[in-house]
Amino acid sequence: MMVQHLAVLASGGGSNFRAILRAIESGTLPLACPLLVSNTPRAGALAIAREHGCAAVVLNPRDYDREADYTDALIGLLEQYRIDLVALAGYLRKIPARVVAAFRHRMVNIHPALLPDFGGPGLYGRQVHAAVLASGVRQSGATIHFVDEEYDTGPIILQAQVPILPGDTPETLAARVLSEEHRLYPRVLGLLARGRISVNGRQVAVEP
Repeated sequence: MMVQHLAVLASGGGSNFRAILRAIESGTLPLACPLLVSNTPRAGALAIAREHGCAAVVLNPRDYDREADYTDALIGLLEQYRIDLVALAGYLRKIPARVVAAFRHRMVNIHPALLPDFGGPGLYGRQVHAAVLASGVRQSGATIHFVDEEYDTGPIILQAQVPILPGDTPETLAARVLSEEHRLYPRVLGLLARGRISVNGRQVAVEP
């Protein structure tokens, strides 16, 4: 079977990206990852890409006069690297609708909370964990979902839960959730690569 090509989009430090690369390099994740795309040259993920032999490309929507031109550039880049799957790993830009359509059910995102709660515009990073703690809930976690045209609303694939502990801060909770993210993301990508995830409307079936 031909190895599928994965592109990762990241805006930050890239710890999930690194976890994905480690799974690929260990042989547990049957994908190749030739491309990392960021919207900012300050993203730590770019250095990780270069360390592992991936192309590291900065593509900022703000550099384009029209969204259509940015969309064309992003689709062209994904086609250039023959990308089959796309993983958003802390990517802080909305994906254009035409790109979502081109990768329907082949583009996934990870969110540091249990969607559908604590998602949407402006809820990312520390803000998510602060909102979770302020709400008084007893559990948080990580969610991997398919990307659709809105923030954090696509069909949910898998979730991992972590407890809220006495004395938690956004930082301590974030660290606990991140550990689960690093475990969950390679697992879901492996299931996708092996064709073990199917979608019917908003219902996602995952084969063991």
